[in-house]
Amino acid sequence: MELSVTTSHQDDVSVVTAEGEVDVYTAAQLRQTLDQEIADGRTKVVVDLDKVTFLDSTGLGVLVGRLKLVRNDGGWLRIVCSSERILRVFRITGLDKVFGIHDSLDDALAA
Repeated sequence: MELSVTTSHQDDVSVVTAEGEVDVYTAAQLRQTLDQEIADGRTKVVVDLDKVTFLDSTGLGVLVGRLKLVRNDGGWLRIVCSSERILRVFRITGLDKVFGIHDSLDDALAA
């Protein structure tokens, strides 16, 4: 399956929405989009994974790497995810303790 990545902005927050599978073949697309937002000075980022059907360690690595980048600039990266299948990946790796994970975009923006 393909990966679709789109970006929108809500005030000073970048919202990056992924749809499809984030794996070794598609993670570069997500990385590229996030890197462009960060390069543009946007260090408050919400990554919406609600329409992601699969997430592997490569995708997690992209998210962890970008979290470090935005934190170095005083920013944050929050995750939107309500899929039990994807949340399980965060729990198994312990990354549910590292990322702010929210049920909806509204919750992530309000946090």
